[in-house]
Amino acid sequence: MEYLILFLPLIGSIISGFFGKTLGDKVSQVITCLFVSISALLSLFIFFKVISSGYENNAIIAAWINSGSLNVNWSIKIDALSAVMLVVVTLVSSLVHIYSVGYMSHDPHKPRFMAYLSLFTFAMLTLVTSDNFLQLFFGWEGVGLCSYFLIGFWYKKETANAAAIKAFIVNRVGDFGFALGIFLIFYIFGTVNYDEVFSKIPEIIDQKINFLSFKFNTVDLICLLLFIGAMGKSAQFLLHTWLPDAMEGPTPVSALIHAATMVTAGVFLVVRCSPIYEYSELALSVITLVGMTTAFFAATVALVQTDIKKIIAYSTCSQLGYMFFAAGVGAYNVAMFHLFTHAFFKALLFLGSGSVIHSFKDEQDVTKMGGVFKKLPYTYALMVIGTLALTGFPFLSGFYSKDAIIEFAYISDTKFGIYAAGIGVLTAVMTSIYSWRLIFKTFHGDYKNKDISIDAMHESPLSMMLPLVLLAIGAVLSGFLFKDLFIGHETMYNFWGESIKFLEPLGKEHPPTWFLFLTPTLVVLTIPLSYYLFVKNTKVVDEIVSINKPVYIFLQKKWYFDELYDQIFIRPSKSIGIFLWKKIDGSIIDKFGPDGVSNLIKGFSFKAVKFQSGYIYQYAFIMLLGFSILLTLLIVN
Repeated sequence: MEYLILFLPLIGSIISGFFGKTLGDKVSQVITCLFVSISALLSLFIFFKVISSGYENNAIIAAWINSGSLNVNWSIKIDALSAVMLVVVTLVSSLVHIYSVGYMSHDPHKPRFMAYLSLFTFAMLTLVTSDNFLQLFFGWEGVGLCSYFLIGFWYKKETANAAAIKAFIVNRVGDFGFALGIFLIFYIFGTVNYDEVFSKIPEIIDQKINFLSFKFNTVDLICLLLFIGAMGKSAQFLLHTWLPDAMEGPTPVSALIHAATMVTAGVFLVVRCSPIYEYSELALSVITLVGMTTAFFAATVALVQTDIKKIIAYSTCSQLGYMFFAAGVGAYNVAMFHLFTHAFFKALLFLGSGSVIHSFKDEQDVTKMGGVFKKLPYTYALMVIGTLALTGFPFLSGFYSKDAIIEFAYISDTKFGIYAAGIGVLTAVMTSIYSWRLIFKTFHGDYKNKDISIDAMHESPLSMMLPLVLLAIGAVLSGFLFKDLFIGHETMYNFWGESIKFLEPLGKEHPPTWFLFLTPTLVVLTIPLSYYLFVKNTKVVDEIVSINKPVYIFLQKKWYFDELYDQIFIRPSKSIGIFLWKKIDGSIIDKFGPDGVSNLIKGFSFKAVKFQSGYIYQYAFIMLLGFSILLTLLIVN
């Protein structure tokens, strides 16, 4: 069964990728959708098997690498943590595959697109089922490569190519740190297998190591290097710039990569390595600080964006910040709970935005929409459900997971816990404001699109709407149904077992009553406030913007990170490249290398040609002259 879960998406990708033209669009779509859907059903079966009987397994597919002391198997590790990720990845992926049938109906390269989706799913499944860091890294790089293919799928668009390259390069920065972390693990322990590494961690908690002329605690250094990789993949503060630009890819790509799979790989890495992170207070503090900063930063930027997909993208970035600072305060299970619920409502919002974009003929600017909630009633209702879940409206999925993160941060006995809780509340308020801003500007108010008649608005086909309905069910029920299993104090330890390490049991105490009601109350109050600001009296927003113009521009420019990186990294690198190309390669290497030799030979050839006059007496004279010189030399010697 485990083999089918892993390899069915790969088989579907191979069939669609290599034989898609022969089989045709429909057959390719059916095969890829069917295989990934079967993988999803089997993942659900495994998940409930883990819940009911504590099922665990480590199926070795093959001996992968045997070189000296490096012995690595290709395995499929099943425990509570991987079972949760299997459900998230395969379920969202299968719905995205089905959605893509309708969304990409007019694209001439449907088999290639479906092949990329399935290959991405396989790489992600390889990542989450690994039992060693090397296999994890293989899947890690696999999703990075597939994301490059998918983001740049419309390769004739200059912006899509630029976004794909940007995502690839920024992730390489994080992956370099991740690779160093794996090298260090192998150097210290002589193995990269999870169980062996985790069991040896207590033996080195006081060990020091020199790195870049500084002395670090070995465990701290391992944790920080691994976290750099997580920062890149999960688009955390400083390495976040690729995520919004990645919206240049087709909307199903946005839902797959940025809702539930690729960007959550960093969170999965930290939680999987909880047996290491539990021994590093420094690393957990850094994770908390980076997570809370990311949550706040992304929320502020989302407040002023006008591209519907970029608003949701920054929302993803912000929610990932929540997951990280939950892990940073030691609440790994709560981080996974939010990852689980977030997958449903964020995929719902992305695919819902795709339905809106489809109706508006590829228009993505929310300021050019409005007044279509009666024309798109089903899309409207489903996106409202996703928005309610995202904002943490009482008793929907986001309410249970997000509030749990804030509460655990508040009661945690960590350096930044209380600050993270405060940032979490503030970010929750901003999340609600920008989320309702999106809804109200898209569906309410006056119709503002001058290119398309409002009468032309229509709902998306069934293949696009069905996944939205299923995701909406998950957005409503997943929090309530699984809260006790994931974060219930009496049940969570039985469920997670050894897949998550807690050195100390999480506290049973609760925050003050006023704090428990603070976030939900503020979230509810922002709904009428947002309606007033973005529908009833939009002049108030205009006045606020005019008064705070520098702040507005600062947020609109995304805190100037792109401009800053352009000045610090891009332009100097480009200048160095141009210098090496023109001055070193062109003026020196080529001049004295191949071009120089070529010109020398060419010069001698031109001179030699001059001796070819065509007159026999000249040839006879030269022969006589040469013979005389030779004879003279012989006589002299």
